Amino acid sequence: MSSYAALLAAIQAPEGQGVQMRDPATGAVVGRAPQRSEADLDAAVATARQAQSEWAAASHAERSEYLNRAADAIEGSAEALAELLSREQGKPLNGPNARFEVGACASWLRANAAFELEPEVLVDDESGQAVLEYVPVGVVGAIGPWNWPMMISIWQIAPSLRMGNTVVLKPSEYTPLSVLALGAVLNQVLPAGVLQVVPGGGELGAALTAHAGVDKLMFTGSTSTGQAIMRSAADTLKRLTLELGGNDAGIVLPDADPEAIAEGVFWGAFINTGQTCAALKRLYVHESQYDQMCEALVDVAKKMPMGVGLEEENVLGPLQNRQQFDIVSGLVEESRSAGARILIGGDPQQDQPGYFYPATLVADVDNDNPLVAQEQFGPALPIVKYTALDEVIGWANGLEVGLGSSVWGTDLDEARAVAARLEAGTTWINKHGAVDPRVPFGGVKKSGYGLEFGVEGLKSVALPKVTSW
Repeated sequence: MSSYAALLAAIQAPEGQGVQMRDPATGAVVGRAPQRSEADLDAAVATARQAQSEWAAASHAERSEYLNRAADAIEGSAEALAELLSREQGKPLNGPNARFEVGACASWLRANAAFELEPEVLVDDESGQAVLEYVPVGVVGAIGPWNWPMMISIWQIAPSLRMGNTVVLKPSEYTPLSVLALGAVLNQVLPAGVLQVVPGGGELGAALTAHAGVDKLMFTGSTSTGQAIMRSAADTLKRLTLELGGNDAGIVLPDADPEAIAEGVFWGAFINTGQTCAALKRLYVHESQYDQMCEALVDVAKKMPMGVGLEEENVLGPLQNRQQFDIVSGLVEESRSAGARILIGGDPQQDQPGYFYPATLVADVDNDNPLVAQEQFGPALPIVKYTALDEVIGWANGLEVGLGSSVWGTDLDEARAVAARLEAGTTWINKHGAVDPRVPFGGVKKSGYGLEFGVEGLKSVALPKVTSW
């Protein structure tokens, strides 16, 4: 299925059936997404349970080989996958976008195949022996988001399969075709039944979270939905990994060089047109650097073309859906009404199709303004001036979320000292949002719990088992 047409034909619903998915950049119909019922979900879970015992019986080496072959299959269909992703999600082919996301899927599969997780000898002396090892959970139910639909699906799929689980995955109703296509490519090489994609609406996701045949849930999305999943999972005591909303703070220290860091700050905030859980969403700049930092960011923003994703020159695209467009627009207008200064952007063109909101930088905004205090999840960055270090650390830690954060400066000892005081699952220094398949990632406070990536990510989709004699 290396061609776009063949890939789409393999996954979409028959003519006259399913739900039409539209390109958020143009409004054109991309394809017809099938809609599965709760009966279909029951059948998928039953198939997954049946396939799991044989899959679990395979060795780590055998399962890793399947992951490497799956990575090969993605690379063989990479351009078709990237085109479908661009059309359905809206992100451009180039920049840290569609081609980047498809490439990351292959990289994450290979990384999970390479991790070593050997039994750990806990006791070995005259009193006896005890060994800790990790065994499969069983069936993993995964629910993915619309912002990075393929890559985050792989974050759920790769470690789960590596550890001997089977996976039933419900994609976002905004981007089901992308995930169906990814599943179809993976299932060219995976054994039957170990991975199934079941597209549908929110009611199907709710049924998956409550399903008695599912042993573990993985979810990436909003905090409110994560809370609902916890309540739903309580009756069966499902294991959970929740990567929830964030409102990441970045602190620019007085010794930073604004021109040197401006592009890194920009992409920390505007990657995927700002539609990233761990994007930089509120930037705090010391008063001594404030004007220079604002000017440097405007200079970078002016150079970043936004437009239809299939046009090769673009690196910023539309917001994926109207609801998110309205959220971003409303927050920017609220800040403007409160006296904030729009440095660039802030005025979307009304005469063009698509949910395009220009890259927007907002200065002279108060820390308690909704654009700062709420997660905008789009291409609008508030820049807040601070005077004292203790003050800005209090502002950064003042929200109920804590996914990522960043510190920017030339004195690394000072930057690390500030990082140690920030309440976030990850704090980057002189970069933001740079996830790595080898490095565990997860949130604190209402940004969720549990870890993904690395050996710790493998452990999170397994059960610890101690044998003692």
